Amino acid sequence: MKITGLITEYNPFHNGHLHHIQKARETTQCDLLICVMSGHFVQRGEPTILNKWQRTQAALEHGVDLVLELPYPYVVQSAKHFANAAVRILELIGCTDIVFGSESNDLESLQLMAELPINVDGLKEHLSQGMGYPKAYGMVHGSYHPNDILAIAYLKAIQNTSIQAHTIARTNHYHDETINSDSDIASATAIRKAVRLHQDVSNTTPMAEALKQAKPISWENYFTYIQTLLISLDKQDLSEIFLMDEGLENHLSKQIKFASDFESFMLTSISKRYTRARIQRALTHLLTHTKRSEIKKLVPINTLRVLGFNEKGQDYLKRFRDHEQVHIASRFNQVPLSYRIIEMRATTVYAHALAAEERLKLIQREIEGPILYKKST
Repeated sequence: MKITGLITEYNPFHNGHLHHIQKARETTQCDLLICVMSGHFVQRGEPTILNKWQRTQAALEHGVDLVLELPYPYVVQSAKHFANAAVRILELIGCTDIVFGSESNDLESLQLMAELPINVDGLKEHLSQGMGYPKAYGMVHGSYHPNDILAIAYLKAIQNTSIQAHTIARTNHYHDETINSDSDIASATAIRKAVRLHQDVSNTTPMAEALKQAKPISWENYFTYIQTLLISLDKQDLSEIFLMDEGLENHLSKQIKFASDFESFMLTSISKRYTRARIQRALTHLLTHTKRSEIKKLVPINTLRVLGFNEKGQDYLKRFRDHEQVHIASRFNQVPLSYRIIEMRATTVYAHALAAEERLKLIQREIEGPILYKKST
């Protein structure tokens, strides 16, 4: 059985993602398409513009058979840890293939990079400083695109597995902030920006109506809370927060005093030592009160939480019913307690940006079962 895996965030799901799904099916001729998706926060340390259930529904409506959640502790991490955890889930669920987007679309060169003894999390910095690896340097010098770096991380992660890698060309740049009126493809960044400016995005995403109706969530919704935490918590408490290390707690506590909103806070905080993504990840863990000690105690992933499936995906999961090494969590209480506690905090914090009724509804939704999508006949 040919089972293809995708590692996704869908923030929001857009036409480029639909293209990814279609090309993945075309390239691998798979019997089943599975995606591992981030929950309410994404890898760069940002709250998603729409909640994970809305994004799961969109994925199922547009060709994915099964959506599994990448646990929060591994989402808000560097590329290496994000990729390792996501690939581990794909391996456990029996994927034979993985398809990912890439700016270079040069699988041979990406594999060459993956085979080198380098830390992908420091790839840009190391190569820009001329630290060896001439072939690799020649391939990526001056580009360093985010999806290529994630691709290298995925390729490193599958090295000791039987998963076969495939790459497809990205149809736009990851950081593009404008929507081209002549194209129905736009980056997630551009779509989120357009939504916040109340611009029409209907030609770029199947989630246009949901985006129009919902209150878009962003870091600004949490700024006051972040400000309170950085000012009120003592340095020892701050230093115990996951990823709040190398003096970052002192730096942020100082910069927050001069900020009037989240973006001005970021502009004064970003430096060569502290990138935006690194700061945002640490702040996300501060919001969710995730401590370094909690992360160290987490057991290795062997339970896969199901966010949604169609009938084909549901049928495939039956083969894991009596599996000794892989456990399927179709209910929240089947998730290991240490993960469950952190995941509920993440949802509760995310919901804080919503109106009271919606907040309670989303928190309640966390403990309910997965989405079952049935195609209308």
